Amino acid sequence: MNQPNVRSMYLRISLMMFLQFFVWGSWFVTLFLILGKHGLASIIGDSYGTAPIAAIVAPLFLGLVADRFFSSERVMAVLFLLGGALMLAVPSAIEQGNGQLVWILFTGHMLCFMPTLGLGNTIAFTHLPREVFPKTRVWGTIGWIAAGWVAGALAWSDSLNLFVMAGVTSVLLGLFCFALPNTPPPLRGKALDLRSLFMVDAFRLLARPVFFVFMLCSTLVCIPLAYYYSNTSGFLANIGFEQAASAMSIGQISEIFFMLLVPFFFRKLGVKWMILVGMLAWVLRYVLFAYGATEQAVWMLFAGIALHGICYDFFFVTGFMYADRVAPPALRGQTQSMLVFFTQGIGMFVGFKVAAAKFAPVADSSSALGSAITAAKAEEKLTFFRQMGRMFSVNMPDGVDVGLISQSAQLWKQYWLFPAGMAAVIAVIFFVAFWDKSAEKDS
Repeated sequence: MNQPNVRSMYLRISLMMFLQFFVWGSWFVTLFLILGKHGLASIIGDSYGTAPIAAIVAPLFLGLVADRFFSSERVMAVLFLLGGALMLAVPSAIEQGNGQLVWILFTGHMLCFMPTLGLGNTIAFTHLPREVFPKTRVWGTIGWIAAGWVAGALAWSDSLNLFVMAGVTSVLLGLFCFALPNTPPPLRGKALDLRSLFMVDAFRLLARPVFFVFMLCSTLVCIPLAYYYSNTSGFLANIGFEQAASAMSIGQISEIFFMLLVPFFFRKLGVKWMILVGMLAWVLRYVLFAYGATEQAVWMLFAGIALHGICYDFFFVTGFMYADRVAPPALRGQTQSMLVFFTQGIGMFVGFKVAAAKFAPVADSSSALGSAITAAKAEEKLTFFRQMGRMFSVNMPDGVDVGLISQSAQLWKQYWLFPAGMAAVIAVIFFVAFWDKSAEKDS
């Protein structure tokens, strides 16, 4: 492929990934705030749980349908168009207070969205040199950041407009997908391999004690991880953050930075210490959140958000690298699918359920404080650029009951200490039980 063609492919696929993660980042980060504001706090956990459900189903859809019968870019186009239409119906369902319909719409949207992650990678790996992929994939993270900044600049962190933004972007991306390079189904004409589809051979790797420990701890630690994704936006709003969406984008900025450092630390620390540092970073994050709440120490909260690069890259990225290294070449695809199934599927699903249950004692106080903050805020009409300047502002309005602030902070402290303790216990188990000398030698 000549240089102009590579550049054209790179630009188109990079734009696709930017818009793809812009869609997801538009609504997922502050869903807590929106549902809570409209009296649907009871379905927050179940709504976030649609993502791991879709992560479990997506590989089956890809293996049975998308990778066999249709071009990848056309499947993506249809999925984004359908997913966008479902997302555009969400504001009306929320305004009606129809929690069941809202959950159905989120489930349908995520079932459309999750397969596009694999399809997008297929298109990229088919048409671009492998070494170019990281430069392409980083535009996905930039898209997520951009969604948070747009939400913050427009003061939309708790607005139904975010679903409109996500839906419209999804429809536009669906149309753009028809302009992506033709990518024939990679499994067309091949016999259906149910053993591969259901990861049967990869499960045999669990017979190795060291790999079993890795998979078990990776799955278990995703339970406390779900706390961050489901309730951080509501927590930050209770502390006085004006735009949680843009504040949380700091985590993705650090993710880009630490992604560049992963190869260096992987060589220096090896698999065990990389994953362990990632686990301990989650412990530190939640401790910072817990004591940052009671001490009203904003720097602790910003530090906890900024730890996302270590939390995500050192744990997830290193885990994928380790799984790729220990699996036989013929089983690498199955092994990666199995890791996603257990961590971002089973682990996250259980995590969102546990996080929702543990949030119940905090819910009333959090809702009351949120309402008090909203009522105490003076109505302002800011220009776009002035609003941009306040995307990362923290301001507790005068007139909010100090007792309510203190009570909420204590409850949030208890809430965050539980996943911190859980992650710490899992990290200790991993430290004691995991030791793969062959992987350490290879790294």
